[in-house]
Amino acid sequence: MKIKEIRDLIDFISQSELNEVNIETTDFKISVKKSPDISVNSGEIMVSPTNSPANTPAAGTVSETVEIKTDASEEKTKPASNLKEIKSPMIGTFYTAANPESPPFVEPGDKIKPGQTVCIIEAMKLFNEIEAEISGTIVEILVDNATPVEFDQPLFLVDP
Repeated sequence: MKIKEIRDLIDFISQSELNEVNIETTDFKISVKKSPDISVNSGEIMVSPTNSPANTPAAGTVSETVEIKTDASEEKTKPASNLKEIKSPMIGTFYTAANPESPPFVEPGDKIKPGQTVCIIEAMKLFNEIEAEISGTIVEILVDNATPVEFDQPLFLVDP
């Protein structure tokens, strides 16, 4: 399965009403669930950051199991009445830039528009560019770079 196909699958599932999808081939098995408990059994699957062909999957097949659980009791940041939140669409690790040498996608005070990349979330070795769905000005970045985030966790406060 190609990286683009995996990304398309994740995007499709997140936008659909499906709760679970299982794909199995001779090389790997992928199980994607929308519930807080996620289990994945896979062959060697690696995704590199945008435009970095140097990282490619290894030739051998390695089986691994990844389990991620969330704690629904964590408190969420409440925005001021006129501010909107950009929330995490998935569980993963939050990054403000494509790589450590690159400038952040956005900083407080930056104007954003729908479709503009605001961060990257790495989930299961996939680097997902998170795009703004609203236009406005970034007021605050609520998450530190390279820290774990949960599904639906506020990432940014935006003044529309």
